Amino acid sequence: MSTAKKHLLEDMTFLEFQERMGEDPVILIPLGSQEIQGPMVPMGDFMLTREIASRVAEKSGAIAAPTMPFGYAEYFRSVPGGIALSADAFRATLRDMLDNFLDHGLTKLVIVNGHSGNAPLIDQVIRAVRRDHDVLVPCINLWRSIPDALWNEVHGEFGKKAFAHGGDPITSVYLHLFPDLTRMDAVEIDAQFGKMIDLPTAGLAAVRFQGTEIGLPVNVDDHCSNGIAGGDASRSSADKGARFVDHLVTFCSDFVEHMRSVSSSTKAKSKGEYAA
Repeated sequence: MSTAKKHLLEDMTFLEFQERMGEDPVILIPLGSQEIQGPMVPMGDFMLTREIASRVAEKSGAIAAPTMPFGYAEYFRSVPGGIALSADAFRATLRDMLDNFLDHGLTKLVIVNGHSGNAPLIDQVIRAVRRDHDVLVPCINLWRSIPDALWNEVHGEFGKKAFAHGGDPITSVYLHLFPDLTRMDAVEIDAQFGKMIDLPTAGLAAVRFQGTEIGLPVNVDDHCSNGIAGGDASRSSADKGARFVDHLVTFCSDFVEHMRSVSSSTKAKSKGEYAA
């Protein structure tokens, strides 16, 4: 029988988890979304977060909780097949997930977020946890944690212009992790981009007026006809996805090691921390 530690909470018996509790383990809370990602990759981008969190847990000795597959994605609700939570439901579900660990004295929790639209609500939840528990819960926004240097290394002169909904890093990461689920023959770079109030849409939440973005409740299919909101998915590749994944697994594992060495309590701050 293998003596290797299990790294996925869903694979553990309650006795195995209780044994690990004595280590004061770092618990990863993976979050994702079920949404349109363009015509070439699946809608379930939570699969990417789940796989990356699993690799981080295995590499670092953390424990990955089951992935919450549904996120706050109001601007994708207009496309069939997506499953978006309301803001209230997302906040309540995430808070319940965190409280289930906090209630048992497990405070080294790290959110691994694979959907940028979740970020504002995550901030509200972790601020409430700080008020109620004096516990700091950090959140890693996966795709936005990729440094510019890596974008330039992977995409050359195109660089971070490749970073877009329906572009990279998601498309390349899919090609690396789930090649059998991708359909690169369906990439349509010449998507039609829309207008609202007789102004060109700017991404998923604005229109552009005199060169300035004006906030507006834009939906993805108001903005573009095929879900590719920018970048250039034809430049994506499995090799590029492997570089993104390698970086993310290393970066997140390094952060787990850091979390092991610090207290997550707000009361642990030293007086000298605020010195100039």
